[in-house]
This record gives sequence, C-alpha cells and structure tokens, in this order.
Amino acid sequence: MTGLTQVEAARRLEEFGPNAIPESAPLPLWRRFVRQFRGPLNFILLFALVFDLGAWLYGGRRGWPVEALAIAAVLVLNAVLGVLQEYRSEHALARLKILAAPVAWTLRDGRLVHIPSRQLVPGDVVRVEAGERIPADGTLLEGLGVMIDESVLTGESIPVDKSLGAEVYSGTLLARGTGFLRVTGTGARSTMGRLAAVLGQIQADKTPLERRLDVLGDRITRWVGTLAALLLALGLIAEGLAHFVEVMIFAVALGVAAVPEGMPAVVTATLALGVQHMARRHAVVRRLSAVEALGSVTVIATDKTGTLTDNRMSVAALESDDPEAALAVLVFANDADAQAGAGDPLELGLLEYARSRRIDALAVRQAHPRLASRPFDSAWKFMRVTVASPTGPVSYFKGAPEVLLARAELSPEGRARWAQRAEEGAARGYRVLALARAPGEREDALEFLGLVMLWDPPRREVPEAIRKVQEAGVRVLMITGDHPATARAVAEAVGMASTEMLTGADIERLPVEDLRRAVRRVGVFARMSPEDKLRLVEALKADGNIVAVTGDGVNDAPALKRADVGIAMGQRGSDVAREVADLVLLDDNFASIVGAIEEGRGIHENIQKFIRYTFSTNVALVLLVVTGVIGSYVLGLRDESGMLLLPLTAFQILWINFVGDGPPALALALDRNPDVMSRPPRPPKSPLLDGPSAAFILATGGLKGSIGILLMTLVPRWGYGPVAIQSVLFLYESIVKLVSAYPSRRMVRPSRHNLTLHLSIGLGILLQLLTILVPALRRVLGLERLDVRAMVVLAIAIAATWAVAELVSWLIWRQLAARYVPREASRSS
Repeated sequence: MTGLTQVEAARRLEEFGPNAIPESAPLPLWRRFVRQFRGPLNFILLFALVFDLGAWLYGGRRGWPVEALAIAAVLVLNAVLGVLQEYRSEHALARLKILAAPVAWTLRDGRLVHIPSRQLVPGDVVRVEAGERIPADGTLLEGLGVMIDESVLTGESIPVDKSLGAEVYSGTLLARGTGFLRVTGTGARSTMGRLAAVLGQIQADKTPLERRLDVLGDRITRWVGTLAALLLALGLIAEGLAHFVEVMIFAVALGVAAVPEGMPAVVTATLALGVQHMARRHAVVRRLSAVEALGSVTVIATDKTGTLTDNRMSVAALESDDPEAALAVLVFANDADAQAGAGDPLELGLLEYARSRRIDALAVRQAHPRLASRPFDSAWKFMRVTVASPTGPVSYFKGAPEVLLARAELSPEGRARWAQRAEEGAARGYRVLALARAPGEREDALEFLGLVMLWDPPRREVPEAIRKVQEAGVRVLMITGDHPATARAVAEAVGMASTEMLTGADIERLPVEDLRRAVRRVGVFARMSPEDKLRLVEALKADGNIVAVTGDGVNDAPALKRADVGIAMGQRGSDVAREVADLVLLDDNFASIVGAIEEGRGIHENIQKFIRYTFSTNVALVLLVVTGVIGSYVLGLRDESGMLLLPLTAFQILWINFVGDGPPALALALDRNPDVMSRPPRPPKSPLLDGPSAAFILATGGLKGSIGILLMTLVPRWGYGPVAIQSVLFLYESIVKLVSAYPSRRMVRPSRHNLTLHLSIGLGILLQLLTILVPALRRVLGLERLDVRAMVVLAIAIAATWAVAELVSWLIWRQLAARYVPREASRSS
C-alpha cells in the first residue's frame, strides 16, 4: 500500500471539501445585539427608559431628556460590550476546538504521516488503533481481530467483528485491534455527516460558575427592586405627585447603581482569557465547567507512563537464555510502525532495540505473515501474535511477568528465579515485560524466553510540579498498570509524598469503608484494572474529595467520566478518552495539569476581585443616597427647582457606575495571581461572596459612604451651593471607586504588575476630572467648576479613603495568611 500522493490528496480535498460536518450558520449580529437586553435588570432599565421618554413627551418635550438618554446609552453600551465579549469567547473556543480536533495516521507518498482528520479525502489509506474513532467511511484493508463498537449508529452496545473488505463507518469506535482502511466517504458524504451528528465538540453551555452568578444577580435585583420601591414611596411622601417622574427615574437609577451590570461581561472575559492561558500551557479545555472545578481539586490521580515520565521507552536490558528467539518476540508481538513512528511508545522502543541488533523488522514480518492475533487487554495482560513459519504456525507473547510465568512450562525453581529477576528490575524503576512463544495458537504450556527491561525516565519538571501542587493542598496519587516495584521506584524519584501502595487485587478485596480509609494514606496504586480505577475514584469522591483523573485508553473512559475533572492525553490518548474528558493535555505532561489548576484558581480569584471592587462602591452609593435623602428631608434642604436636595442626580449615578464597571473591571480579568498555589483548594460549594470578601465590602463600602455623608454635611458650611456639593460628591465617589480596584485585589498576596489596569484607572481619573473642566461635560452632568480649596479637600478625602481601604485589605490578608499560607512562605513574604 502506498496511499495517495500529496498532490492528488490536495486535489481531492479541493473537490470533496474537508472531512467535517458542515456547521450551522452563525447567529446574525442584530439577533446577538437584541439578545443582550434579556434579564430582569435590563427590563428595569427599559421600563425606566420608556417611562422617562413618555414623561418628556407628555411634558411638551422641553429641554433634553438627559436621564432617558443616559439610560439608553448604558443599555446600548452594555449590549455592545456583551456582543464583543460573546465574539471573543466564541473565537477562543473555536481556536481550542481546532487544537482539540482529532488527527489520523494516513499513507501519503508511501509513508505514514500524522494529519488532522478534516484533511482526509476519499482514497486515503488510514491506520487506526484500539480506542480511536473511525475518522471517515471506508473499507477494511488490513487487520486481524478487529472489533468495532457501532452503538453510536445502531444502539447495539456489543462490538462487531469486522473481516477484510467490510464496511466501516465514521464516528464508530475501534474497540480492539489495529487495522488499515481505505476512505470512501468524508464530511457530509459520510454516514455521520448524513445523520448530522457532531462528535467531540467543545461545549460552550453555561458553567456552574456562571449559573451561580446568575442566581446571585437575580437575588441582588430583587433586593434592589425592593430598595427602589421603598425610595419611590419615600420620595412621593416627601415630594408628592408633582415630582413623580423625577423620583421614579432616580429610584430606578439608584437600583441600577447598586447592581453590577458589568458582571456577566467580566465573567465571560475572565473565562475566555483563562482558557486561552490554559491553551498556552498545553491544556485544552473541552468543557468550561472544568475551569471552575479545577480550582477546587483536592486529589490528582495520575497515570505514570507519559505523564510523570517522558514516554520515551528504551530497552535497558534483555535477559534471555535464547536471545534470538526473544528478539523475534519483540518484532512479531508488536503493532508499531518504526519507519513512520506510529504506534505505542513501548512497542516503538522494542523495534528500535531490534534494529540496533541488526534485525530488519519489515523484512522479518514480510517473511512470516501474521495469521492471527489477540491484542493486549488489561483483562488478560498479554498480547499474542500467531505467524507463519516453515514448521507451521507459531505464537509469540509479551505481557506481564506474573501472567506469562503462570502460563509457562517451568520448574518451580526456574519460575522463582525469573520472578526474582522481574522483581529486581521493577525495583530499579524498569518497566518489565515477559516474553514467550508456543507452537500453534495455544496460550498455555508456553516456552518462557526471558524478560525485557524498559526504561522511561521521569520528566525533569515533574518533581517541582508535584512539590508545588502538594504545597497547594492537593494530593497526588499514582494509578498504573505497572508492576508495584516499578511504580514505587518512580513515585520516589518524582518526590511523591506517600509511596505506601495497594494493588488492584488489594482493592478488590477491601470493603467499601476500609477502602475509603485506605485512600487517605496510600499514594501509589499498581496493577490497576479499569474496574479498580473506577472503584478508587468513587472511594475518593465518597470521602469528600474533588478528583482529577488522567487517562489515555478506552479502559480509562469510565474513571475519566466519573471524575470531577477528566484529563485525557493529547499525544497518546485515544479518541474515546478525549471525548469523555474535560481537559486535554497537548503535551501529556503532569506539569500542565498543575498549570491548569493554577489557572482555574486564578480565574475564580479574579472574579472575586471584581465582586469586591464593584459591590464596595455599590454599598457606598446606596448608603450615601439613602442617608442623604433622609438628611435633606429632615433638614429641609432643597435644590434650585424646589425639589428635595439629592446627593447625586440619576445621571451622575449612572455615569459613576458605568465608567467604574467598564475598563477597570475588565482589566481585573488580566490579573496574574502568584500566590493561588500557596493556599488549600477552596470548597466547591463555597459562596462567591465569601466571609473575607463580605467583610471587605461592608468595611470599605461603609467607609466610602460615610466620608461621602461627611462631605455632604461639611461642604455647605463652607459656603458652597447645591451644585457644588453634588460636584464634590460626584468626583469623590467616582474617583474613589476607580482607585479601590487596588485594595480589592490585595486581599491576597499582591498580584503581578497589571499595566492595563493602571492605564484604565489613570484614564478613568482623567475623564472624571474633565467632567468639571470641560464646559460641555459640566452642563450635561449638571456640575460646576470647583475652586482650589474644594479640590484640596477632595484630594485629602480620596487619599484617606484609599489608605484606610488598603489597611483593611492588609488586615484581612494577614488573617488569611495566618490561616492558609505555610509558615515558611509567610516568613519569606
């Protein structure tokens, strides 16, 4: 088989199109824009807008409807921001979908190449292995013992045997064996294309975090609605129906000021940035719900080969009384293609060793064609291949030493001697395989041929990554099918905290309660079957853990699906493992898991920063306005129109809220948090508004509101009129809101330098100063220019508020540091 040439494949790709299901047309821009106006908060704003315009028209259209225009501007700008963030998130997910897209081994110009499955064309010859999805419709050209799970098409869960020439269908799963197929139908012309079934897409549904934020937003809206109704009632009592429109608009505007309408956009931006950062660290998010769960992970149950180790298997030693026969096993009991580099790294390592002994694997295989095979499975722990020879069929075996030794014809002394050698090799960290052969296709009374020792060194970065994640309060467990001694040696080499060990057989014997107690102390689990892994995950979850599990094969799928965060290997992982996983590691590296956990924690921390930042000022505004209205009523303070003097107008409140919740709030999503891995995982059901954040909001919000009230009391005594009073309060509350972004992000160890935040706050302060310096802005906002004394008083008030807020933030951080940060880290900081 030579397959297609690259030139012919390119021509057919142009003719038939990509091997992908046609995607639905994107939502039109106008529908996206209209969709942004849904939700109770926007309904309140729309009601206020219609009410104000109606009152303006009824009143003879005198002047400009400033409040209505302000509300309309807020609605439109929020909608535009929502659409932009929606596009940004979809673009990020589209890029991740490309990264997570399946690939296939394809014959081009006579050699196997790894290409994206969407580039397959009719006529291509494709190599498929157990655990992979059939990438396109085709016919089976080569393969023995091939079984395909067609349940996705037929609903029949039992895999179907396929003989040469049989039809195979896109989307079905190769459950056993290795084979070659010739592609006959791709994309919309394939079986799955005709059924319009899309497999393996990135899911962009709302995450649990976003749903919790929606619930929080609904609660806030109800409370604010109640507050607005109360203010409306008080205003009508104080002013009567003559000023109903003004009172109504102000009550609604105050409600808007108390609600963080920028929260959905900030959360969307934070999640989008987070998944992009994870992708840069080789972790592709397939389900956004995993982003939140990553921040709560308490246990990582990781595979050994390729995750903790380099996955570069090389033969360290071959111990055999018949080396020539042992080398034959390495070549025959092997599905890898050394020329293309396709196949399991272990089998590629065996072929490389045979080549180093001047054995031409391709020529040997051609001289002895394969007649039958039994692929390796964790249920029987060995592989058998039967080939033709001049003396008749011969079967070659490789597998777990204890399994093949039990099937071999050996004296008790010989069996004990080989078992001892296998134990010694495993204790040195080698992956030990036993080799055997037998005439015909029998699988007992084997001739034992020896042992092969394979070395897969631990990744250099893994010990540091394990130390870092353990300091973060996350346990690391090793789950492997390897020999117990090999597993323990690698665990010690990478610095795992506990190398106490159980095997799959131990787990099968342990009662449920005993297993729950055992998983609290045991760190290494060896000779694990898929059922053992699933039982272990269930025991960990029953003990209250949030569990992340890594896996790469078909047999890992149940444990990956049962885990809170399933992590599949991107390089050696099977398609079925990738499909059930929440996260795909592009480099199969444990350090990437640690990076993903760090990003997950950072995302949650940035969202909490925004909540602290915006809610603090919302509390201040509500306190200032409610107290100011009551004070004006008691003292009989009125403005020039005779209406009760208000600390801030409706338009001024809307301005403060929008400018403060715009660029500075979004810039908080760019914060990098160096200390999130120095604290234990947060409980998965912990409230978004936790105790320390609530304390910060009440303390700083009360401080800003109180100083605002103090200014409202003192400024009139210095001879300033109502407009000057409002100008002082407007500048104070708006600038204090902007600078409070700094203490809101320092409740943990200070974040890294965020130039975007500094620029957005600086530009925001400049814009606020321009509102009293530029005549046009002064007129629109109803302000007046302040003299030097008023500006000095403002500067002192702002500096004092900022300093006290920083002190509050530092005191809360000290309490958290004493509770969470290790003593060494606390002293070094």
